[in-house]
Parts: sequence; structure tokens; C-alpha cells
Amino acid sequence: MVSFKKSLAGAAGAVGVIAAGFMSYKVMVPEGTGPAVPVSGVPAGFSADPVKRGEYLTRAADCEVCHTAQGGGTPFAGGRAFQLPFGTIYATNLTPDKATGIGNWTDEQFIRAVRNGVGSHGNLYPAMSYTSYTQLSTEDVLAIKTYLFSLQPVHYTAQPNSLSFPFNQRWGMKFWNLAFFHPRRFQPDTAKGDEWNRGAYLATALGHCGECHTPRNIGFAMRSHDYLAGTKVQGWKAYNTTSDTTYGIGGWTEAQLEGYLSRGHAEGRSSASGPMAEVVEHSLQYLSPSDIHALTLYLRSTEPETGADKHAVTLRSGGVQASNALLPGGDAAADNARGKKLFEGDCAGCHQFNGTGRQTEYASLAGSHAVNDPSGTSLVQVILNGTTLTVQGRKQFMPGFGGAYSDTDVAAVANYVLAHFGSKTGTVTAKAVHSARQASE
Repeated sequence: MVSFKKSLAGAAGAVGVIAAGFMSYKVMVPEGTGPAVPVSGVPAGFSADPVKRGEYLTRAADCEVCHTAQGGGTPFAGGRAFQLPFGTIYATNLTPDKATGIGNWTDEQFIRAVRNGVGSHGNLYPAMSYTSYTQLSTEDVLAIKTYLFSLQPVHYTAQPNSLSFPFNQRWGMKFWNLAFFHPRRFQPDTAKGDEWNRGAYLATALGHCGECHTPRNIGFAMRSHDYLAGTKVQGWKAYNTTSDTTYGIGGWTEAQLEGYLSRGHAEGRSSASGPMAEVVEHSLQYLSPSDIHALTLYLRSTEPETGADKHAVTLRSGGVQASNALLPGGDAAADNARGKKLFEGDCAGCHQFNGTGRQTEYASLAGSHAVNDPSGTSLVQVILNGTTLTVQGRKQFMPGFGGAYSDTDVAAVANYVLAHFGSKTGTVTAKAVHSARQASE
């Protein structure tokens, strides 16, 4: 009886959190002034082939990345793990296998899952971005289904979710939806032009940018007043992509932003790594130039937000200035010397001491988000695990050093890089590296 009361209290507490968040929610996407108008995510003049149209939309919606197990999983067969504060969720099989995939789903069932978050086993968790996909037109949702049903069926069932109580109770998502989910179709803003509205549809509905780049509130819903202000996702930083000139992308040129979105590299700014590299590789590089431009137009017009982590994203786009920044704890001078020695032996060959990179522009460090973040969150991930990005048939690759470096070594080289290329005093500790290492295993 005592255990039951504790469980009931936990469930009640969770419902209370959800109810508290209800009053703070506000719509993040322009509602427009006219009636809802169906918008297609397929570019004008695109192929009439329904499978090709669905493929384009599926790429724009970035379905493959989330529904493919890391480490060589079959595309769209599911199995990718998503680590959340209350457990692990595994992506489901989207191939048309009738036993383990969606092969038996009707149009109505597919639409309900994508736009309302209700699947064959009940309510879906918002790790599946139905809170953004709810804005998709029926035409686009069914086109995606047409493409998925053209794939080779794969008989594969992901392992069960591992969530703590009460989060393992799917019925509880009904209360979460009441608080945070507002089903509606995208409504063009009649005060804006067609190109802007197309960019808004690509960013908010199909591309669901806010799902990764917006901090979460106490109920784990997107915090609307910090829309696109940046947060931490799967151990990596998802940086501020609002129009703020200091902490966001407001100071980026149009060419820099379009280059980053379409190729994963912005000259003098950053190269995509980690989860963002996956988005570029599997989604954004396949968008038409006109859609990349529309997406850029929309992002550059967003409300500027500084975000909570202001100190971490003041960027410099120019050259490199050496710094005498010291490391926290222990013999700082010796630690800094250790970081310099490691960089000189293992990193300078590709990145060079002036940060311009050798052999490939993707090795450039000047102006990078990662080397201007004193916490070194993404920098540590790159050092530990490396990163890859294949764009236009060309693979960019940085190996991970987690197997060769101790936690202290990773902290030392990270802080040296932050000081040398970002002119900031790094705050990376061996303890933080150990936590990052454990989270990625």
C-alpha cells in the first residue's frame, strides 16, 4: 500500500507539472490573419511522380536520421535510442513491413500518428515531433506515406522503451497533450510574402527546427518565449538560431547561412558536427536552392533571443588571437602546456595553429560556435567521438580521440582550443568530460 501511494503521488506530481505548464504556453508560429491555406512543401515545378515528391518531403522532414539505428542500422527500420532525463525511447520501424512496420496502416492512421501523435499502440511520446508536424498539410503527409510505402519492407522491432514511472504510462500523454499540444494546420501570414511563408513552413512544420533549438520547460515542452534560443540535445549544443546579432545568427551573411544549411559549412563561422551534421547530410543538402533561400529568409527574420546561456555564444568571425587563459583547478600552467602539446601533436596537422584548416575548409576553427563556448560542450563531444559529414558525395571526417585520451587530456586540449581560437577561458573539467563520455557510451 505504501508503494502504491508513492507511485500515485509521483503520478499526481507529474500531472501537476503538466498543468502548471499549461498556463505558460503561447503559440510560437505565426497564425496569420486569414483562413488556413494548404501549403505544399514540394518546390514549384518539382516532379509529378508521387514517390519522388514524397521522398523530397521525407528528406525535408528529416525522418531517416531519427528512424535509423546508429552504427549501421537499416534506414527507416527504427532502433535509434534517444536518451531523455526520465529514460530511453527507441525509434520505431517506418518501413512497410506488415508485422513490425507500418505496412498495415491506412491513410487515416498515418495522418493521425504524424499530426496528432496517436499511433497503433496509443499516444506517442513527443520525441516524435508531432507537435510540429501537426502543421503539415494532408497532401504532404500522404506524400510522405507514399514514399515510405515504396521502400523495401524490413522485419525489425526496436527494443522496448525504458522509461521510469509515471513516464512509462502512455495514457499519461493525454494530459501532456491537453497542456502543451495545439493541433492546427499551418496558416500563412498574409502580411508576409510567399517566400517567407514557405521558409516558415519548412522551418516550423517540415524541418521542425524548434524541436532541437528551443529550450524545454518544466513539462519538457518547447519553451515558447525562448523559441530557437538554443539548448543542449543528446550531449551536444543546439545553438541559438534566432536573428540576435550577438548570440544568434543575426550577424551571419546570407551566403554564410545558406552555405551552412546546404553544405554544413559557413565560411568564417562554423562547420556542422554531431546531430546538426546528420541533419545536413540526410536532409538539408537535398533541399532546392530556392528552399534553402526561403529557409534562410525566415530564420533571419525571427524574433531575436539571447537565451539563458549568453556567455557561451559570443562569436568572433575573424582570425585567431592567442590567449593566456588558464585552466580551472590544479597546476593551470602545466595543464595549459599539456593541452598545447596534445594539440600540436594530434590536431594542428589538420586545423593548423591559425585555425584556417588544411586540405578542407571544414577543418577551419575560426569563428566556430564550438570554440567560442567556454563550457566546451560540443567541443568535448567532437574530441571524444569525432564527427562525419558527407555532402555532395564528399566525406568530411574527424576521428575521435576518446580511446587514446584520458578525461584530463580531453579537458586540457579543449581548454587550450577555447583559449587559443576563441580567446575565452575554458571551463571544461575532467569530471565534465567523464560525464560526457558516459553519456555517449
